[in-house]
This record gives sequence, structure tokens and C-alpha cells, in this order.
Amino acid sequence: MREVTKRFLDVVANDSVTLELFPGEVVALLGENGAGKTTLMNVLFGYYQLDGGKLLVRGKETVFSSPKDAIESGIAMIHQHFTLVPSQTVLENVMIGVEESFFLNMAKARKKLLRIEEQFGLYLDPDAYVWTLAIGEKQKLEILKALYREAEILIMDEPTAVLAPTETKELFETLKTLVARGKSIIFISHHLQEVMEISDRVIVLRNGRNVAERKTSETAIPELASLMVGRELLERLEHGESSPGEPVLEVADLHAKNSRGIKAVDGVSFQVREGEVLGVAGVSGNGQTELSEILFGQIVPERGSMKILGKEVPVGSSKAVIKSGVARIPEDRISTGLFMDLSVKENMILESHVSEPISRNGLLNKQEIESFALSCVKSFQVKTDGIEAPVKSLSGGNLQKVILARELVGDPKVVVACQPTRGLDVGAMEYVHQVMLDERSKGAGVLLISDDLDEIFLLSDRIIVMYQGKIMGETDIEHADRDKIGLWMSGVAS
Repeated sequence: MREVTKRFLDVVANDSVTLELFPGEVVALLGENGAGKTTLMNVLFGYYQLDGGKLLVRGKETVFSSPKDAIESGIAMIHQHFTLVPSQTVLENVMIGVEESFFLNMAKARKKLLRIEEQFGLYLDPDAYVWTLAIGEKQKLEILKALYREAEILIMDEPTAVLAPTETKELFETLKTLVARGKSIIFISHHLQEVMEISDRVIVLRNGRNVAERKTSETAIPELASLMVGRELLERLEHGESSPGEPVLEVADLHAKNSRGIKAVDGVSFQVREGEVLGVAGVSGNGQTELSEILFGQIVPERGSMKILGKEVPVGSSKAVIKSGVARIPEDRISTGLFMDLSVKENMILESHVSEPISRNGLLNKQEIESFALSCVKSFQVKTDGIEAPVKSLSGGNLQKVILARELVGDPKVVVACQPTRGLDVGAMEYVHQVMLDERSKGAGVLLISDDLDEIFLLSDRIIVMYQGKIMGETDIEHADRDKIGLWMSGVAS
């Protein structure tokens, strides 16, 4: 990609960006949310047409008018949010858009798929329905789709954002196999440790422009972090002393099943006190998501109770939880936290639209809404084209800021944050971490649910570990031992 430029009206998303990719290598594309990484890859994959510059594939200048053209040139893009049909099988998903004959030759397609699985060590049952697959298996299926289309170049946009550590390890083994077989990979990630582990070269974008290129063997995480954000990051947040007060959130004997009818939360009890951060650690899929959904009022547990500020609150009622003043920061900001087709302004008032002064006598007060939204945008430094802009036009970090603004503007006494920095760049992560500690210093009790053990250690005053729906152990931060917590996360009591 030579001097590639892409504009959206007056916004220049990519400004004369150059990127080279050689056979059998992994190039990491780094940058803050909104730096232009995904836009650049959408140009390469034919979603967008470039407004300037050149695209050359195997030395030949090329113009892609659609993703179909890119696929025919041997380029595949594996998105952060999977593009699969849940009601169809693995084999059917692989064949979609490839087998164009009226009569599908299922036997031939199955044989080709099994040959690819054997060649690259990606084993999935061709007859398994996609809705039954785990997240890591869905990731494998996306890679199989690309290989079935005989892709030589794979674009991977935040491929580990939804994976557990063990699934990430498996993915990296797969990528190493692909590269050894001559495939080339463009790897977009915010996790600098992963970038150092998997890539050969790193290209950094900032504000839509190339700012640096490094061989991975000749750089380090601190340099990459400062190149991304254009400044030195804080080595350590000001954690401050914790002086916990009375319990603000109490849950007792919670039991719940997941969407497959399997026990996910099994007798969980804990307290979060005023002015402290309680971290919930654990490998993804051990009941943390279901616990947060109970606390948010999204699912009704089989049994158990919840108290907020000493008062019993009906479990499973979102309305009751919101009314009691709990700030809810959900795991999936796109499908659960926001209405992507609504404006920034409309998303800001989602939980206050029935209350004064936003609403009076059942009618929305336009002036108050605009004043409230503008104040939120300013206070939380949301980068947007205006409060009328659709929220789907914002980067991941700014989407999270919209949620933080909506939930925290009223100084809540309880904050439940589930994976608050998933998919965010290091600059946005630092911002969210500081906001969590600011809430704690204001006297709020913060429940932090995170798969990232570094994040848990950075922010928590106390830590509990979940495994298969149960609490395996509890410790305060002064006596927290990573090895012991690692054992608890593996289900070993010590």
C-alpha cells in the first residue's frame, strides 16, 4: 500500500499511509482507537475504495471494488466480531459465497475442508452447528473459511479480543503454522505483549498517518506504547491508600445457569465496600459474565439475594438496579451497552430519559438533553463530530467513554465494571483505569470483573477468583501472590 489516502467528507481517516507485507511474515498494525487501522484494512479488503495512492498485490497495481475482488486476489479478513451464520454447520459456513453452482457438491467440499484441517492442524467437526461452538472454535472456523478460499494474505482485526488465554495460545500456534506454510498475516492488536510475541515487524499509525516502523526484535513495549499515544504513559497509576467503609453491595448464595442450561454461578457470596475496588479474576467462561448479568438485572438467578446500600433489591430487575443507583459497565459495549444506530446524545440519556430534568410529564426536554449530553462529552473527553453523530461512527475507546459518561455522571455509590478495557488501546486503557480509581476515591464501591490479571493487580484492593462458577479464594492486594491466584484460576485450592 503506497501513500494510501481515505477520506470521509472532511475527515481524513488515512493520510498517505504506506504498508508493505512480505511472504511468510507477520506485520503488526498498531495505533490508538481511531488511528485509522481498520479503515486501512477495509481499503485493502475492498470495503472502501481509496481516494489516493496505490495498492499493489504481488507487484501488480490493483483496484478492488468489493471484498469479492480482494478474496479472488488471495486476501481474507477475519473480523473482531465474527461473520458466521449460527444456524448453519461448519461446512455450510465454509461454503457460503464460494460454491456458486446451483447444485452444491457437499462431498467434494467436505473432502477439501478435511484436507485443510489436516494440513494446518485446525480440527472442527464439519457437521457441528456454529451456535454450539466455543469462541475459540469460532475463531478457528473463520480461519478455515479463509484457507478454503485459498487466501495467501490474512488480515486479523483484534483476533484475541474475545479469547481466553488458552485460546489465544492455540491461535498463536495456528498463526505460526500458517506463516511456516508461506502465508502472510497483518495482525491488528492493542495487546503489546501479543504483538511482541507474534510479529516480525510493527507499523504504528497515529491520527491516520505512519509514525514509525520497527523490527519487533529491535523494540520494546514501552517504546511501542509511547509511539502509539505520542507521549510517555504513566509507569504506574496513583493507586492511593484504601479506607473501606460500610458494604455498598452484598450478594448472597447466587445460583444461575447459562444460556445452554449449564450451571454458571454456583453459590457465590461477597461484599463490596465503600471506597474499595474488589477484583474478580478468572479465566473467561467461569461464570463471570453470568455474575455481571445478574447484577445488571439481565438474567434472573435460580436463587440468591442482593443488597445495595443495605436495602434488598429484586435480583433480575434492570429497572430496580438502575433505580438503586448502580453504574453498569457491560462486557459487550456494542450489543449490550449502546444502541449503535442512535446518536451520542440519545445514548447518553438511555437510563435517565424517564426522570427529571430530562423528562417532565412524560415529555422529553430537548434543551436539558443537549445541555446534559454536551456536559458529558466535555467531562469525559469523548471525541465525536457532535452529539447528533451516530454512536456507531465513534472508535472503541470513545464508545466506552460514552458508557462511562452515562453511568458515572451522577456519582454512583456502586460501580460494576465487566471487562471495561477489552479491545481498547493502551491510552484508552490508562484513561479507564484512572476513572475507576477516581470513583473509588469519591467513595464508590467498585466491582471489577476482568480476564486481565495485570489489570486486576493494578486496580484492586481485594481479589476473589472464580472457577466453574464458584469462588476459589480471596486475598487482599498486600498478600496477593500471582502463583497462588494462578492455581485458583486453574481450579486448584491452596
